[in-house]
Amino acid sequence: MSRLTTRAWLISIRTLTTTCIPPSTTLPQELSNLRVRVRVITTRGDVRELVSRFCDISPPPPISFSEHIYTALFQACAGHGCLQEGRYLHRHMLSSHLDYRPDVFLSNHLLNMYAKCGDLESAGKVFDEMPQRNTVSWTTLISGYAQRGRGEECFSLFSDMMTAADCRPNEFAFSSVLACCEDAHCGKQIHGLALRLALDFSAYVGNALITMYSKVADCGEAWRVFERMVFRNRVSWNSMIAGFHGRKLWGKAVVLFSQMHRDGVGFDRAALLSVIGSLSGCNVDSGISHCNQVHCLGIKTGIVSEIEVATSLLKAYSSLGGDPSECFRLFTEMDGRRDIVSWTSIITAFAEDKPEEAFFLFRQLHRDEAFSPDWFTFSSILKACAGLVTDNYASSIHSLVIRTGFDSDTVLANSLIHAYARCGVIASSKQVFDEMKYCRDVVSWNSMIKAYALHGGGQEAFDLFSEMDVPPDPATFVSLLSACSHVGMVEKGTQIFNSMSEIHGVSPQLDHYACMVDILGRAGGLSEAMKLITSMPMEPDSVIWSSLLGSCRKHNNTELAKLAADRLTKLEPDNSLGYVQMSNIFSLDGSYKEAGLIRKEMKGSRVLKEPGLSWMEIGNQVHEFASGGRRHPDREAIYGKLNSLVAELRAKGYVADTSLSFHDIEEEHKEQQLYYHSEKLALAFALVKGEENSCVGSRKSGVIRIMKNIRICVDCHSFMKLASGVLEREIVVRDSNRFHHFRDGECSCSDYW
Repeated sequence: MSRLTTRAWLISIRTLTTTCIPPSTTLPQELSNLRVRVRVITTRGDVRELVSRFCDISPPPPISFSEHIYTALFQACAGHGCLQEGRYLHRHMLSSHLDYRPDVFLSNHLLNMYAKCGDLESAGKVFDEMPQRNTVSWTTLISGYAQRGRGEECFSLFSDMMTAADCRPNEFAFSSVLACCEDAHCGKQIHGLALRLALDFSAYVGNALITMYSKVADCGEAWRVFERMVFRNRVSWNSMIAGFHGRKLWGKAVVLFSQMHRDGVGFDRAALLSVIGSLSGCNVDSGISHCNQVHCLGIKTGIVSEIEVATSLLKAYSSLGGDPSECFRLFTEMDGRRDIVSWTSIITAFAEDKPEEAFFLFRQLHRDEAFSPDWFTFSSILKACAGLVTDNYASSIHSLVIRTGFDSDTVLANSLIHAYARCGVIASSKQVFDEMKYCRDVVSWNSMIKAYALHGGGQEAFDLFSEMDVPPDPATFVSLLSACSHVGMVEKGTQIFNSMSEIHGVSPQLDHYACMVDILGRAGGLSEAMKLITSMPMEPDSVIWSSLLGSCRKHNNTELAKLAADRLTKLEPDNSLGYVQMSNIFSLDGSYKEAGLIRKEMKGSRVLKEPGLSWMEIGNQVHEFASGGRRHPDREAIYGKLNSLVAELRAKGYVADTSLSFHDIEEEHKEQQLYYHSEKLALAFALVKGEENSCVGSRKSGVIRIMKNIRICVDCHSFMKLASGVLEREIVVRDSNRFHHFRDGECSCSDYW
């Protein structure tokens, strides 16, 4: 080959890589135009083409030029992961220059190529055959082992390097070996070596120590390293923030990020992702506030335009219970950059509070051929199905899960059990549970036991518990105690509560104590319930005091109710439950003046009572009803049907229970208020729309399904019982606490709720 051709290849290599030709090499003037025409390597294909063309030169260029070409091409192969081309080039070098022994510079590039491409066996062979090595040689192979997770080889080679006479480990070798540490003892030994060699001042070593301690020890050691670092870079801050995040010290991660920003260090995508992830674990109010601030920083720096950052923000907002409309605004700004994670996040944001919107979004996703729902998407939409009135949506998602091949997934099957149970179709929950006979986990059993508890199947819950073939966990006992609470099984509930720690080794927590207070209190054992509260090893929360307060109202214990209401109001000053229950207790006792004072105090504290709302679905459309029903477009027809039904029920013995109504209005007006409670309006609307052979609320039967946001009142409960017998229809009412199945003038709760 001519000298000109060899130089032309040399020009090509210089253009395509970062390896420089020695300054002494000069190029003829006639090659200047050729230099401009050489293409730059940007893809693996460019590397393959150039290696192939170089190796096809015959005869091979002189070794004086080839050394630089080999070096540049080995570097290009390493950068683009072209292992086959690197091997081919290596064989070409050995066969073309039989007597040539590469110097340490070229050998290091060959070693680096094999290590970067993952062929550590060949890299080790090259290393062993090197007649001379330097620190780069050792560090390259140590880093290769570390990057591939081969800790034993990494530590062994590092130990050999420590005993080598010609070199000592540098900061890069220490960083690599620290990445392989699996326990704190090993990490501390490496840390000690770094101190002896005065390498602890290196930012590389400090950053690796922070990451190592955060992973294998605790963030205390990592924080001490961070504080002592003389030279910190952005990676140092990112590593410490990521360490706090990984150890679930979310508040500290947020505080450190704030300090990082105040100190003018700046931040990048990695820091923003860590702190956004940490925000999900913070207090809801402060979390949303911080999330807004981080969002603004992301907008100012432009980092929020990256899909991973925008999706993380969306997930944080949804997990913190942020305004779904704000989440949707962020989602719309991601138009053209969305992926399945962002779709799943926005569905999750709407799933709990606005399940209809979540299902609408899921339909949009399903129509988009660019995306396919994954496991997380199905899990989120099933959560939304659990918040809907009927099982129609859960059934359609169930069919889609089967068609997409996820039907054998245990987690999704558990979600289906929960969704069907919350939609009032416990038979479908049982069917799913039975079909997963060989893949049940503890959540499967808990979900089915909880389903029976919600529907008043106390005995069924305990029969299932006796068949349980996995160790129960704390959630199992919450479900069992809830079942006892719903059916008044005091003795059984006490037995289960005592067996938790004595037999199963599960320590009772707040949820278990709340269930026991409810069990004892509803059965009239208010003194036993109060004794249990005072003996608790932890402070009672609002759920426990509200359970006791509800029992006091049921058994008209005014003195104990005052105590419970006072504690509840202190814990949750914006909760109307304490005021409402005390007002009801005074009204039942005939103390209307005190009841009025309670309502006045509530108004003065600007606490609003949650309005009673009911929902039902007819023709794939959800209808909402509020007490009075004055805004409903079909109110005249609803009033007419309801009035005729009331007259029919009164003939069967129905008498409105006005004991909790305001005392300063006429009895007739009290009855009128009760007649127009939201669940009664929903029932009348169902009769108006689907009296003749309709499928109201279900495609499979004439069951009328109503969902209510608060507990059903005594009067409405009596009304529904009588209506089910007169109409000869099953009426299912799901309130905030449980399901009531009204059939033939009876309720599944046996009037115990």
